[in-house]
Amino acid sequence: MAGYSATPLPRKLGIGPDSEVVVIGGTPPLDLPFGGTLVPFDVALWYPADRAELADRLGEFRSCMRPAAGLWIAWPKKAARIPTDLGEDVIRAVLLPTGLVDNKVCAIDDTYSGLRFVIRRELR
Repeated sequence: MAGYSATPLPRKLGIGPDSEVVVIGGTPPLDLPFGGTLVPFDVALWYPADRAELADRLGEFRSCMRPAAGLWIAWPKKAARIPTDLGEDVIRAVLLPTGLVDNKVCAIDDTYSGLRFVIRRELR
């Protein structure tokens, strides 16, 4: 549980019992490499290293989103003091032009925040 919320992370992220989930990147114990092939998903949690990776690999994630899928982009909180060029404004600048819209933000843990993007209704 992160911060003040007692809500379990799977519930925050919208993960249900039958959800197809993809997690890429992160820090231990979630330090998962980006390799292999993405599959269609309901929920994805992606920890891109920087803006360049976000922009370069976004198309792969976008093409695997089911119509009602949520794509969570995680970035380090300022208080974590992890060098990054990511933040809410940068993430929105990269994702909004692709037909996605953000609709939720949450604390993933004490180090990371997440911003959820979904496919715009008129594009589903």
